[in-house]
Amino acid sequence: MRPDVTLAELPLRPELVGEKPYGAPQLDVPVRLNVNENPYPPSAQVRAEIGQALAASALNRYPDREALGLRMALAGYLGHGVRPEQVWAANGSNEVMTHLLQAFGGPGRAVLSFTPTYSMYPEYARNTHTRYVTAPRATDYTLDAATVLGAIEEHRPEVVVITTPNNPTGTTTPLAVIEEVLSGTDAIVVVDEAYQEFARHPERTAVTLLGRFGNLVVSRTMSKAFALAGGRVGYLAASPAIVDACRIVRLPYHLSAQTQAVAEVALRHAPELLAKVDELRATRDEMLLRLPQLGVEVIDSDANFCLFGPFADRHDVWQRLLDRGVLVRETGPTGWLRVTAGTPAETQAFYDALTEVLEEIR
Repeated sequence: MRPDVTLAELPLRPELVGEKPYGAPQLDVPVRLNVNENPYPPSAQVRAEIGQALAASALNRYPDREALGLRMALAGYLGHGVRPEQVWAANGSNEVMTHLLQAFGGPGRAVLSFTPTYSMYPEYARNTHTRYVTAPRATDYTLDAATVLGAIEEHRPEVVVITTPNNPTGTTTPLAVIEEVLSGTDAIVVVDEAYQEFARHPERTAVTLLGRFGNLVVSRTMSKAFALAGGRVGYLAASPAIVDACRIVRLPYHLSAQTQAVAEVALRHAPELLAKVDELRATRDEMLLRLPQLGVEVIDSDANFCLFGPFADRHDVWQRLLDRGVLVRETGPTGWLRVTAGTPAETQAFYDALTEVLEEIR
């Protein structure tokens, strides 16, 4: 085969032909509000402790395959009686979901989600040869138990994903709905709580239901609230049996010693890191009030972002904002854009840019 072979000439899996790699634009602009990162880095003290932990970690030895220290720390953080054997950690919640579909999905099996929702779910399904099926949310992007159970009856999935707060809309699904769904199915129900810490009532978590339902999985991440997007740490809480299923399919030494060390330091400083969540929650609430005043609609959000619009040509608005040095995300329902809560300076720059853009297009 020629050294300059093209992708089209390679024996690619048929379902991958024409596909493009997932990812939001990574552009060097002054204000980046497109991927829901926490804009506040850890303090100098926390960074120094991370540096010490990294220096002490062995590069010439394999890491703890089971990440027992990290899982113990995560169980302590989650509370509600969660034990270390109920926790599994991986390289971001992306790998957590991949492990779940490797274990419970696959050929002849299906995963169900409710649109609009996180755009990676169909890719997890595709990559694990799992059939991806969806049902629409209500017009206000909420979910009720009848919708979920009706879709389960129709599609018979092995795995069901309920995202709350939902990405990209920010809407939440009440615990009573999740409880009713769990009572009505034996499917694995994954409650994706990647943005739970930003919710107005973070204590209303599906973690509180783990003691009653063996088919429940609660997925979390340290990328957002803990300002650890670069650390790549996601985790789940579930029955020990579900954790064992993930252990079967995980690659050996899938979580580096350095990643485990960084995450454990972050968890020791959870109160300090999560204090910034309060600021971002307030910024989000301000956005929900300010954006309508600027003349756009906004979807009520419990996450660290807001969906705003609708626009006749959202890409044009996205580009005009980018031309002013503000990067938001072109995602979700047709006509809408998503903006992440940033620092006061970043948020004000977004308001100023959007004001100018709206004046131009009206």
